[in-house]
Order: sequence, then structure tokens, then C-alpha cells
Amino acid sequence: METELSRTLGIEHAIFGFTPFPAVAAALSRAGCFGVLGAVRYTAPDDLARDLDWMQEHTDGRPYGLDVVMPAKKVEGVTEAEVEAMIPAGHRAYVRSVLAKHGVPELAEGEASGWRITGWMEEVARSQLDVAFDFPIKLLANALGSPPPDVVARAHEHGVLVAALAGSARHARRHADAGIDIVVAQGYEAGGHTGEIASMVLTPEVVDAVAPLPVLAAGGIGSGEQIAAGLALGAQGVWLGSLWLTTTEAELHSRALTEKLLAAGSGDTVRSRALTGKPARQLRTEWTDAWEDPAGPGPLPMPLQGLLVAEAVSRIQKYEIDPLLGTPVGQIVGRMNSERSVQQVVDDLTRGFEKAVDRINRIAGRSGS
Repeated sequence: METELSRTLGIEHAIFGFTPFPAVAAALSRAGCFGVLGAVRYTAPDDLARDLDWMQEHTDGRPYGLDVVMPAKKVEGVTEAEVEAMIPAGHRAYVRSVLAKHGVPELAEGEASGWRITGWMEEVARSQLDVAFDFPIKLLANALGSPPPDVVARAHEHGVLVAALAGSARHARRHADAGIDIVVAQGYEAGGHTGEIASMVLTPEVVDAVAPLPVLAAGGIGSGEQIAAGLALGAQGVWLGSLWLTTTEAELHSRALTEKLLAAGSGDTVRSRALTGKPARQLRTEWTDAWEDPAGPGPLPMPLQGLLVAEAVSRIQKYEIDPLLGTPVGQIVGRMNSERSVQQVVDDLTRGFEKAVDRINRIAGRSGS
């Protein structure tokens, strides 16, 4: 499953796996893919350094990368506390009412929220980069578009390729103009922040828009056959995130959430602003329904919504309140119906890819493998 891009990066399979879990990212790299560690949850540089140290020891010298969240527009001189002060009292009261309706216990006295969307702040992302560039990362990806020009230049000075996610050809052309090396065409089906164009339409549009830049297909991909389809559409690889959530190396810290993912069908997700304020595909729950309720105040824009619900999400996760318990995940969740190791998933992907290529060869009148 090699392409020009995979050969450039020295990986066996053109599979780029995004994950918040170091163990998953390292296992992906060891399996001949390209593991990409999500940095948004690291608010302390020392914590990121610790996990990158761990990855260095567990990737067997294989390449890996880092995904940060840097906003397109910088807000100067505004602290997190000042942003939190902008949250209306009515929205705070609504959160309390939803939690009370479902009997969600309070956190213990003095216990801090374990979930904070602070990685959106540029100062946090830059502190992550100060750490990351001390390690031999090979790729820097940004989930919110093109990083600032000085960050792109700094990455290139370190020999690091830069990738950016795009939900439209227009966004992709903007990335190309900004000097981005790889564009990730993320379709509507994807988990997390995503646009409104489906992968089958989006991928070839982006390939044409930014040629000859390499493009990775993302969104709704969870089989080798779908990888073959992405490459047939002109992509030089695939970007997979949701698929790794039910691997044995994942650290969801919630058996109840794992069971919900394993039981979910492809129709059990929704694009909702409930988590961050931007449309993000996630499991549909009574929590997401509450933020769509016309009787409620509706979600706030990013980053206010993420700060508003941070403690609530921590309480829901800690006490595993099933009706409210969810996570960002794509429509491919319908295929995630068993727990397997990363290596087993990769083996299944490569087998499916070989079958798809063999099938197309037969259709085209060529001999199979």
C-alpha cells in the first residue's frame, strides 16, 4: 500500500492514524503506518514531553507526527479566565439543569475538571511546538486549517512536513497558498470537526484543486476497500481517526463508552456544536439532543462552548452517565463492532486493500494477485 508520499516518509502503508493515545500512535508506526498523536489535551508542556519520550522508546525508530489545534485568527492578550467571563449565566444554569435531570454527581471537592478545551488557544499550541521540535517528529498537522506562517517556516526549518485539514476545495487552495505540504480532505462522514461535503465528492475536488500537492482522504474510511477507493480518487494516502477508538491500545478509561461505540450503528452520530461550539460529529446522546432543543439556549461559539461544558463532560465521563455519555466519532462507527489490536486492524485493512485491487484488476481484464 505504497504511494509517493508513503515512500517519502519511509512508511510501508499509506495509512495515517490520528489518535489522542500515545500507545495507539506508537503501535501504528510499528505496524508500518504513520502514527499522529493529538496534542489538544496537553495543557502542560511537561506532559507532552513525557509522552513524546515514551513514543520515542516505543516506535522502533519508525516515523510519527503531532497534531495541534491552532486557530486561524489569533486573539491577542486575552486569558482563559477572561474568556470564561464571557459565558452567559443562562447557559451555565442550563448546563446545571441538564446534569440535575440525569442525577450527575458533583466532582469531589478540590477535584479539577479532567477535560478542558484549551488547546485552541494559540499560546498553548505554541508551547506544544516548543516541546515537539525537540523530538524527531516528521509531520505537523493542524486541525483548524493552516498554521501561522512562522509556524510553517519553523517546521520546514526542522525538516518537518506540514499538513492541514480541509472540508472544501476552497479551503484546500488556501492551504496550498500558505505553503502547506499535505492537505487532508476530510469529508462530512468524519468524526470531530468536519464540514458538509461527503468524502466521495470532496476527495477528487481537493486533489484537482491543489495538484501536485499530496492529498490524504479522510472521513468514513474503515476498510481496505475504502482505502483503495480513496487512492483511486487521487489521494496518496488516508487519514483515519475514529477506527482506533475501539482498539485494545486505546485508553478511553470508560468501559461503558467502549460498549456504546461497539454497539453503535453508522446512523448513531450527529454533527453537533454541543462539545466545542463548532460542528463536530459525535455519538448522538441526550446531551447532544439537549443542545438542539429549541427550548434551550443553544450552544455558544467556539471557544466559549468548550469552556462552558468542560466540567460537565468530566462529570459525565467520570460517573459514566449512560444517556449523556458520548465522544467524537465518525459514521464509520458502524463497522467498529469488535475490540482488536492496532496490528490486527492494520492487517485487516491491508487484506481488504489487496482484495479490492485484485477485484479491480479482474474487472479491467488484468491478472489478479
